[in-house]
Amino acid sequence: MKPDFDLTTVLNLIDKAIQPYPKAAMFELAERGYNSLFEQLISCIVSIRTLDETTIPVSERLFAVARTPDELLALDIPTLTELLYGTTYPDQKAYTMRGIAERTVLEFGGTLPADFELLTSFKGVGPKCANLALGVAAGQAAISVDVHVHRVVNRWGYVLTRQPEQTLKVLETKVPQGQWIDINRLLMPFGKHICTGTLPHCSTCPVLQWCEQVGVTKHR
Repeated sequence: MKPDFDLTTVLNLIDKAIQPYPKAAMFELAERGYNSLFEQLISCIVSIRTLDETTIPVSERLFAVARTPDELLALDIPTLTELLYGTTYPDQKAYTMRGIAERTVLEFGGTLPADFELLTSFKGVGPKCANLALGVAAGQAAISVDVHVHRVVNRWGYVLTRQPEQTLKVLETKVPQGQWIDINRLLMPFGKHICTGTLPHCSTCPVLQWCEQVGVTKHR
């Protein structure tokens, strides 16, 4: 990492640079009113291995029918799978969602507790979705690391990790808690549209002077 690297400065510049681009799906859905913890968690399940361009309309199609655990439980698996058409593994995700809804109703009276350990105890819910839902819906300090976040911070030289789970642990030790939710909010669209996986836009990148360009052999 370059000696004058300042995370606050870098994030502020990225915030300005991503304004022309769509927001990350969970943040966009929250702005559209789908901001309960249950809705955010379910939308994140939809988003697994699915582009934001698909995640948002599929989530809205589902929420037009079922926005609460009770309403989701009223749907059978074939109906729920059909509502999830367009996302990857819709049948598998349907069972995951039903399991979340059932436990929420039976164990917690229909209100999903804002607790990381609990959320990750649900089958199919990993740290990324748990943290993203808690950060967006519950305002908890949480870092969500997807492939974009993982790639960007390693490319900077800010972390040196092989897996997103490792990146999460390191970021939690280096990033001030007040910026935790900003990591995904800003770096996801930044990584998708500017600091791309192949041929990143280094020539117009607002934070190039602080980037080590780890692993970059060709760029735009």
